Order: sequence, then structure tokens, then C-alpha cells
Amino acid sequence: MKASRFHIATLKEAPSDAEIVSHRLMTRAGMIRRLAGGIYNYMPMGLRTIRKIEAIIREEMNAAGAIELLMPVIQPAELWMESGRWERYGPELLRIKDRHGRDFIVQPTSQEVITDIARQEIRSYRQMPKNFYHIQTKFRDERRPRFELMRGREFTMKDAYSFDRSRETALASYQAMFEAYSRIFTRMGLGFRAVAADTGAIGGSASHEFQVIAETGEDAIAYCPTSDFAANIELAEALPLIDARAQAGEPLAKTPTPGRSTCAEVAQFLGLPLERTVKSLVLAVDERETAKDGADDPNSGGRIIATRIFLLLVRGDHDLNEVKAGKVAGLEGFRFATETEIVEHFGTPPGYLGPIGTTRPVTVVADRTVAQMSDFVCGANDAGFHFTGVNWGRDLPEPQVADLRNVREGDPSPDGRGTLAIQRGIEVGHVFYLGTKYSEAMRAVFVDDDGATRPIEMGCYGIGVTRLLGAAIEQNHDPRGIIWPAAIAPFEVVICPVGLDRSEAVRTAALALYDELSGAGIDVILDDRGERPGAMFADWELIGVPLRVTVGERGLKDGRVELQGRRDAEAQLIAPGEVGRAIARRLGRD
Repeated sequence: MKASRFHIATLKEAPSDAEIVSHRLMTRAGMIRRLAGGIYNYMPMGLRTIRKIEAIIREEMNAAGAIELLMPVIQPAELWMESGRWERYGPELLRIKDRHGRDFIVQPTSQEVITDIARQEIRSYRQMPKNFYHIQTKFRDERRPRFELMRGREFTMKDAYSFDRSRETALASYQAMFEAYSRIFTRMGLGFRAVAADTGAIGGSASHEFQVIAETGEDAIAYCPTSDFAANIELAEALPLIDARAQAGEPLAKTPTPGRSTCAEVAQFLGLPLERTVKSLVLAVDERETAKDGADDPNSGGRIIATRIFLLLVRGDHDLNEVKAGKVAGLEGFRFATETEIVEHFGTPPGYLGPIGTTRPVTVVADRTVAQMSDFVCGANDAGFHFTGVNWGRDLPEPQVADLRNVREGDPSPDGRGTLAIQRGIEVGHVFYLGTKYSEAMRAVFVDDDGATRPIEMGCYGIGVTRLLGAAIEQNHDPRGIIWPAAIAPFEVVICPVGLDRSEAVRTAALALYDELSGAGIDVILDDRGERPGAMFADWELIGVPLRVTVGERGLKDGRVELQGRRDAEAQLIAPGEVGRAIARRLGRD
């Protein structure tokens, strides 16, 4: 490729709304252009990287036995009604109607469509295992699109779906995809971690996220530096920080704490460590009648007939993990209680709440660490007062106990092999074992070898193709611009001739080198635009091409050209005839 025939449109300044490095650099490098909120044009330079990402994905998916197909962007609502997600998915699901008033969606994912294919195509155990995948446009109507391709509305995803006759073979398919994903991200030259994760709205049981490590990542990852343990902080198990509960050493006392409503304020006022306080969080779960014609609220599952109030307790210096809370028995589908509900059950507004002396019955659930505490401080359900010297068993009944909190740096690792560290990551891939969640709902069944009809066991595997552009840049950049890993760079090598329009020797040498590298299968671009050296070098440093060859008249007189890697502090002087071999070595192709 010659630059004069390509589209290079770099910018000196980033748009004012660019919040993170990748957004600024991709826009400045001419890789994307904004069309609307969360919707972008992929310009030629950016599309080259996308196609390289897709090629690696296809190679590894095919090698793992997956079969490519293509499912539509627009899906009929009936399938989503069958699975139950038409009502459950929420406002991120873009619902549309055709000219006849029939409901459709712009797909955020394809579980329903692939399950429909499976129930039509797979009849017998002999047809499994199968794994179908496609690379297709998705749309999720994010409330606040941000971070350009990281949290956009329209994006490209590779999603794959496995079909098996048993849980055992399904988990084997899951492991094959896990290994394929590890190879994919390794080939792309990315630093990543595979972490245990929550299944979220997709459903299922086993789940791992593939996180590209970056300080701007939206996810927090808990890992143990001395073991293989790694998990999304939403899922990381928090062990109790107290081995055994101590005997009560203080009397229960209702202590004035005027104007101190937070744990930090109370601890400071009483001269106690924050770790001696307990934080109260009030959740509510609504019981609804089955929606019927004429129900007050048919779109949300029927009229509310009862509400159960839960009081969750975590140590004052800890934070509630809402994902974990939602898995406590009885708390599925919880919401935070209203102030009216709080006053009705505790007799006081928020700020002084606690488990002793509630005005109405509540279900108390204590975090593992809180359940081991003694002589602790909590709200007294009276404005301006807290209880001190609180002890389980003596002052209040033993609570229901659950893992409710986020882990923190330095907590013991759940595998018992060290302590936890926390780092941030960008989710670029996710693998799920779905089981029969969709096949049972949509009657995707097969006849087994014993003649019995059984639901198909399924797995689901996604990669954010366009998200990978931003993730790679967040991990690989410097003040001058992007530093692409060679495998996914828009070009592997750029030839920068200095004085191309003035020196026949430079022109001849540059063209010869271009022909040599192109003939060797190296993805090279020759910058024949006639730009000044400073502007030319700045463009390619911004774009992030891994290797640059500079051809100048002075160097040619000495029998040398310059070869410089994007991360190199200095250029290497080599003979023109050695450039091809040197580049092959740098690209790992020697």
C-alpha cells in the first residue's frame, strides 16, 4: 500500500468529549469518526485493525472446531418472548416495529436465534457436539454511551454457541473455548487475565471473563500474585477477616452521636477504629401477583401484593457487593428500600439504622466478617444515637450469614495461597456455560441413545471485536500516540523516505525495499506523500505502526538505512539488503 492512495487523516487535537486515551488517540489517528452518541464510522485505518482481529478470531475458532454462520441483526420479538427476555432485558433492548406493526429487536446478542436454529437442525445425539459462531453487528441502547468503543451502542461482536448432549461434554466444549480465547488474546499481543465472573443477564452457571489489564478499565479484578486465583471483584469470595468471635467485653449502651450519621463520622466521634462499626443497608423485595388482563401493572409482572424488608450488615470500612447480595436466598430481584419504607420499619430516617429494636420485623443478613465481630457499634434506630458494645447472641439473635462484601487489597485469597491484589481490566471476552436455560424455555431437544428426549446443553462465548481496538490502545500507548502489537497493527511496517521528491537514490531505494517487503508477505505502507520528515514521523508514531524504516540520501551514501521499533529509544543502522531479514526477525518470522 502507498500512502498517497490510502486515506490518512490525522488530527492535532482530540475532540473535547474524549474521556479516555483510546478515544483521543483513535480519533486523532483517523481510525474512527463519531456519527451519533455511541455510534461510530470505522475509517480505513481502523478497519484494517478490525479485520486483523477478526482474522485471528476466525483462525482460532475454526481450529477449535467451531463453524461459522451468519445470523441477522434484526430478530423477531416472538423468540425473545419464548425465552422470557422480552420483558426482562430492560431498556437496553432496542425494540422496533415493521410496517405491519409486528415487534422486532435490534440484536444485543443471539441466544434466541441460535437456539431456534438448533431446535430445527439438531435432532439426535449423533449431531453433537456442535459449535456455531458469527461475527456480527450488535446494538445495546446504553443510557450513557461513553469511552467511545468501550461503552458504545453499536458494536461488532463474535458470539459462539455450543450444543452438547450432556453436562460433561458441554464443559469439555467450554474448556475448548476457554483455551481458544487464551490463544486469541495471546496472539494479539495483549496482557490479559482470565477471571471467574458472574453470568449476569445471559444466565447460566460457569463463567469466565477475559480482561485486558489497563488502569482505565471499568472492572476491578481480584487476583493472588502467588497463585492462579483471579476473579472479577463482583464474584471474588470474601473470607471472614476474624477467625473466631471474641467474648463480649463491654455492656450494651445507647450512646449519643449527634449529627454523626456515617460510620466514619461515628468512629471518629467515639475515638474508635472504623473497623469496630457496622454499616446498615436496607433492601426490599416485592412479591407480585401474576399479571392478568386488567392488572394494575401488567408490564412488570403484576400488582405488588407484599414487600419483604432485609437489613444487610457489612463492616464500616467495607462495601456491599450487590451481585452477591442478589444471590442471597430471598433477595433475587431486590431493590433499595424507599425512605418511607425505612421509617416504617426502623422508626427513623437513614443514618442511624441497626438490627436492634426495629419497629417492624426485618430479615437480618450479616456479612461473614460482621458475624464474627464483638463489641461493635451500630445504629440505634433513633436519630442522634448509636449502640456501642453490641454482641451477637446476648443483645440480638444470631443472624443469617452470607458473603456480602467486595474484597479489598490484602484480603486472604480464597484458595488459601496468599493475599489478594486488585487491578483494573477491560472485559474483551466472556465464556458462559448456559446449561439448559434456553433450550428448555424454547424446546430445543434431541433424542439420546436410549431413545429419551432431552434438552440440549448449551454454552455461549463472546468477544468484543471493536472493543478490542480501544482495549489494546489503553494498554499500549505513550505521549506520542498508539503502540500497536504487530499482529493487529493497521500496517506492520512503514517506509519513510526523506526527500522522496528530490532524490532519485532515495526513491529507488524506497521502492525497492517496498517491493521486497511486500513480496515477502509483510504488511507494509510506503509514505510517498512528500511530507516533511517531522510531520511524517509524527503521523506514524500517532498511528502506532510497530516498525519504521527511514530512507535518506545521507544514510544511503554510507550504505545504511534506519530501522526503529515504535518502543525503541534509538534507531538501528543497517544495510538496505539486511532490512528484510531484520524485520522478519522483529516480527517473529525468521
